[in-house]
Amino acid sequence: EVQLVESGGGLVQPGGSLRLSCAVSGFTFSNLHMSWVRQAPGKGLERVATIGTGGTTRYGGSVNGRFIISRDNAKNTLHLTMNNLKPEDTAVYYCAKYRPNSWSYDYWGQGTQVTVSS
Repeated sequence: EVQLVESGGGLVQPGGSLRLSCAVSGFTFSNLHMSWVRQAPGKGLERVATIGTGGTTRYGGSVNGRFIISRDNAKNTLHLTMNNLKPEDTAVYYCAKYRPNSWSYDYWGQGTQVTVSS
């Protein structure tokens, strides 16, 4: 059974940090391209960051320099370290399996809420 399970969300003050995790099962994780995607209230989906099988990373412009995507292939886990958080980072964050040949996602986690507020 394919599963992507996020954890680590919560409430944080502006300027604070959080680390999200996504446990992946049902795949050979090291063979997967993975992304973090978020959806803010009343807005569409936004790709936050992507990491390839070789560790190459790409970031959305709004988070570049503040967020770090990483992977632990030994533990089948994807991470997103978020620093200097801003109120506009408030969203539900999803991990997703990315298909680079079609620029699409075919498996999603259930999402974890991140709220940045004082």
